[in-house]
Amino acid sequence: MKKLTKGFTLIELLVVISIIGILASLALTSYGGAQKQARDTQRRSDLGQYRNGLEAYAASNNGLYPVHAAAYDTSGFCGGGVLSSYLSSCPPDPITTNTYYYISDAGGTKFILYANLETDYYWYVCSTGKSDKTVTDTAPNIATCP
Repeated sequence: MKKLTKGFTLIELLVVISIIGILASLALTSYGGAQKQARDTQRRSDLGQYRNGLEAYAASNNGLYPVHAAAYDTSGFCGGGVLSSYLSSCPPDPITTNTYYYISDAGGTKFILYANLETDYYWYVCSTGKSDKTVTDTAPNIATCP
């Protein structure tokens, strides 16, 4: 009589486990990249909100923006800051180690807002309406805006 055995061999099981491991690592790698892009999109949106608040501020202050000649952390704009009347809340960066920065010229006629991106270098928004990313890892300044 022939004994009939059903089941998988050890080699077959190892091959299937290896394939599952490779597919899982590929999925996790692409998911991490998607998360970075989503956070960068949030940063671009947040800088747009800050720009809208600054434009509303300027409309109430003879067309002048708050003066900060050096890089200024935008979290100081809210909670009693100059934009607290123009923004319902200051959007924080999606990762707490990053922050948004603001610089104006000495007269308060121009500004630049910028944030460090995870997938590129920096994203900046100018008072002229220009928004773009930098091509180097040097933080933008007021001269970056046309």
